[in-house]
Amino acid sequence: MDEKYYYGGFGGRYVPESLIEPLNELDRNYKSCKKDKNFQSKLSDILKNYAGRPTPLYLSGALSEYCGCSVYLKREDLCHTGAHKINNALGQGLLAVETGKRNIIAETGAGQHGVATAAAAALFGLKCTIYMGTKDIKRQHNNVVRMKLLGADIVEVQEGDKTLNAAVNATLRRWVQDPENIYYLLGSCVGPHPYPAIVRDFHSVIGKEVKEQIPDRPDVIVACVGGGSNSIGIFTPFFKDKNIRFVGVEAEGCASLSKGKVGVLHGAKSYLLYDKNGQIKKTHSIAPGLDYSGVGPEHSFYKERSRAEYVNINDSEALKAFRWLSKNEGIIPALESSHAVAWVMKEKWNGGQKVVINLSGRGDKDIDEIFSMEEIKREYE
Repeated sequence: MDEKYYYGGFGGRYVPESLIEPLNELDRNYKSCKKDKNFQSKLSDILKNYAGRPTPLYLSGALSEYCGCSVYLKREDLCHTGAHKINNALGQGLLAVETGKRNIIAETGAGQHGVATAAAAALFGLKCTIYMGTKDIKRQHNNVVRMKLLGADIVEVQEGDKTLNAAVNATLRRWVQDPENIYYLLGSCVGPHPYPAIVRDFHSVIGKEVKEQIPDRPDVIVACVGGGSNSIGIFTPFFKDKNIRFVGVEAEGCASLSKGKVGVLHGAKSYLLYDKNGQIKKTHSIAPGLDYSGVGPEHSFYKERSRAEYVNINDSEALKAFRWLSKNEGIIPALESSHAVAWVMKEKWNGGQKVVINLSGRGDKDIDEIFSMEEIKREYE
């Protein structure tokens, strides 16, 4: 396979023959739009006037005092629809329009990509179908309602682990059936080439803004990692500055990079969680957006080259950080982002360091799930 499809030895296209030409077409169209000043102008306009970019880089007084260093929050939670996911949804939605596709499909776990895709489809006048696992539908009911309000059809995925992994499988199966008329708006930096590059590029606006916003440069950049879109978006613009430390924070129950092995999932070679028989392992996280058995191939490349370090945080630690930031800073973070906050809170820092946390989403989507926990119920009754 052509080396251009790989990040080191990761990535590639491990897909049915019927998808090779649609992927080639997508690659050609994306490269053309990437160079097109008119496309870039349209995208810049909707990111500013529709999505609300640039998002602030906020020096958190409470976290800085707690950690003993300067802790900045990149406020992606303030984007329209409540997470970084809108960057990629608008970029790919506009790409679909420019290339004549009118039927959008997408997968979602936490629901934020589904909501962002539904919003983009409504904006551009496209038909939208979202695939979501039964387990995630139950724990992200608010986002399901939002998707429906925005005009999307929801397909419940009942097989497999009933989470994001199963939703991706179902969406890929649907795309294989009609690739000529369907645009698959993939939500993370996973899957076959060129999706990891497309998603990375549309999210790199996060890191580009941080470069302009922070005094001097950060010492450490921290972001949660499931598939890895928000983290690759903030890391990429700083890649060549080897003095900046990258930390990707996984959920302990789905830590592909911390605990996994190299394999192939959803059309790409990357680090995965699988058993001795090669079967994908079931995962668990309190944060549905991290509940995935694999990770983007570029993150695997970062791991192999020691450009980033990958750590993990358990449910209890993430929940503690969620509640702490809510009570002490007045910001309710998504449970996914809470993993990054939790890791920073656990570390020992010196007073001169600048730490940037990508606060990738807001936590109102998680309220029902959190308040179903018995210990939380008792506290607030």
